[in-house]
Amino acid sequence: MTDIAILGAGSWGTALAVHLARIGHAVRLWSIEPDVVEAVRERRSNAVYLPDVLLPRGIDATLSLAEAVDGVGVVVAAVPSHVLRAVMFDATPLLQHGAVVVSVVKGIETGTLLRMSQVLEEELPADHPIVVLSGPSFAIEVAREQTTAVSVASGDMQAADRVQEEFRGNFFRIYTTPDVPGVEIGGALKNVIAIAAGVVEGLGLGYNASAALMTRGLAEITRLAIAEGGRRETLAGLSGLGDLVLTCMGPYSRNRHVGMELAKGRRLAEILAGMKMVAEGVKTTEAALALGASRGVELPITAQMAELLAGRTTPAYVVADLMLRPQRIEVETE
Repeated sequence: MTDIAILGAGSWGTALAVHLARIGHAVRLWSIEPDVVEAVRERRSNAVYLPDVLLPRGIDATLSLAEAVDGVGVVVAAVPSHVLRAVMFDATPLLQHGAVVVSVVKGIETGTLLRMSQVLEEELPADHPIVVLSGPSFAIEVAREQTTAVSVASGDMQAADRVQEEFRGNFFRIYTTPDVPGVEIGGALKNVIAIAAGVVEGLGLGYNASAALMTRGLAEITRLAIAEGGRRETLAGLSGLGDLVLTCMGPYSRNRHVGMELAKGRRLAEILAGMKMVAEGVKTTEAALALGASRGVELPITAQMAELLAGRTTPAYVVADLMLRPQRIEVETE
């Protein structure tokens, strides 16, 4: 077993630290929050981001990026999407030569419209293989050793195989794929569709509407993924359909929560002020819409979420506008 660094001690970063420590790795967990580092070190807990989970031995928390990555062969980036570039800019000079960098970040960078692996490509020297890990995986269930299956994608399949082998566990199954764009677009846009799913649920529109929303949401995600060079079949797998269903329906979904609160008439700023953890779909919506426009891809659900999040429309009008769109053939031919 090897040392693994995890940059970011939020719920997902901490849950991965718990999993990796349990299967025998020595984990260095980096955070910018002194209270979190102290709690991990002194009380073996992260009550802010992962309550009611006793952290196993083998996790060492630190405020120092240099301490976290020194001599480590696998580094996991688990920070919010909007700070990934800045964190990796600071971390890159400190990395061991040839260290594999695993992104578990889901989003699209505002302004550049780059996927997270593309942000890493711009910040990292070419000798660092980049692997993307994504799929239906609530952090709390991973930490509780509840059965989970995810995908890892990379243009370097040897690196993907290494992550598959080193991250596998009795309750954590991993499938490999070379389709990085498909996996990343699936992971990013499902958060946007989950906000819409929360709106549908919050308005009490029923299961029929929820099923229709998720199905058309998947079609929307697939169109953009293909335009980015992804494969249609990837979006029918864990990092597409699987992650979409979990995030739209699961009780731990932060993005679904945002949609449900919007449906109650609450303002976005008020909702976000009451959340400690990041709802990535909020920042991803405008970036995804801009990326779709640049690729000539229509994203009607994403467009309506952008209007709603900006306060330019209401939940009821969002649903009405989507229902009154011109009707069309369901399956498009390529």
